Amino acid sequence: MTNQNMKMGTKAVWAGEKEYLVHGATQVPVVLSVAYNYDDMDEWYDVATGKKKGHIYGRNTNPTVQSFEDKMKALEGAEAATSFSTGMAAISNIFSTFLVPGDRIVSIKDTYGGTNKIFTEFLPRQQIDVVLCETGNHEQIESEVTKGCKILYLETPTNPTVKITDIERMAKAGHEAGALVIVDNTFGTPINQNPLSLGVDLVLHSATKFLGGHADALGGVVCGSHELIEKIYHYREINGATMDPMAAYLTLRGIKTLHLRVRQQCENAMKLAKYLQTKDLVEAVYYPGLETHPNHEIAKKQMKDFGGMLSFAVKGGVDTVRDLLPKLQLANRAANLGAVETTVGPARTTSHIECTPEERAAMGIPEGLIRVSCGIEDIDDLIADFEQAFNYVESV
Repeated sequence: MTNQNMKMGTKAVWAGEKEYLVHGATQVPVVLSVAYNYDDMDEWYDVATGKKKGHIYGRNTNPTVQSFEDKMKALEGAEAATSFSTGMAAISNIFSTFLVPGDRIVSIKDTYGGTNKIFTEFLPRQQIDVVLCETGNHEQIESEVTKGCKILYLETPTNPTVKITDIERMAKAGHEAGALVIVDNTFGTPINQNPLSLGVDLVLHSATKFLGGHADALGGVVCGSHELIEKIYHYREINGATMDPMAAYLTLRGIKTLHLRVRQQCENAMKLAKYLQTKDLVEAVYYPGLETHPNHEIAKKQMKDFGGMLSFAVKGGVDTVRDLLPKLQLANRAANLGAVETTVGPARTTSHIECTPEERAAMGIPEGLIRVSCGIEDIDDLIADFEQAFNYVESV
């Protein structure tokens, strides 16, 4: 059975592994060797120049890391994939690979805070023109793309406001203008969304989040065509943002249960979002699975399910956040997401800590916004935990 014939759950378990099993082992080993020995000088040269498969040096390739990359290209339906030390390294390397001074990039205002900093601080230093459009305003994005750009960069759902962009529509607009279309699929996961099948050129993930799923390994990955991935890999192998073999192993292990974890996280997120809508202390709930979400129909069209991420804004702003979050017993108050444990935090200390209050406000992120990454706990226990926390805040 080929990868193409497998369903997603089977790919998550089996894809990209058999070639790397040794000595009858059923699990991919952690190969920590930095270098690889060759007795035949011509074979060594052929591997070093890419004429023959193999490994020469850990900054370039590694068997454990390559198994992770092979699994990811199967999950995203890509020709190739290359990995990185972190998700931000993946994003930074893509931009460094394809952008030069004088180029123009079009994106949206609601990207992750670190990505937004690249757009507002670092790329302008390199004389790269950055245009950030209102997220969800497809006409504005199309208008800016039509003026010409090297890259159209999207994040959908967005972090932390879970806004949705029509991937297929934007890919068509980008390609008509000759742009490279890139989507950050970290919130979507390969289980719920496959942007390559909707026409984009490159899809990336912070592997630290849902892919690994256990908050114990950093990583990033980009999937796409052989031609594009080879260019990104070449930049990465020289500049050195290499994924650690142990991180690759832990992420491989995490992906084996990705389809099960995401299924439960989606179910929990939907039920928690509906519960939060009933609370007087909550001003707004942001979750694409809710019919009240402005982009619900687009999400239905391009996502298999709506994801494990949601956010909500509370009355009283930061003061309410300070009272509410410490009372939760079944949630980590931490700057991470996608783990088996529920994780909560305000954007001001998680996704957009790099931004000023004024910058967050300009992006439509209130100081009282709380991001929730639903874990795989029993939903009745999660809701009961939120209920007792709300009851405490309402009583003080």
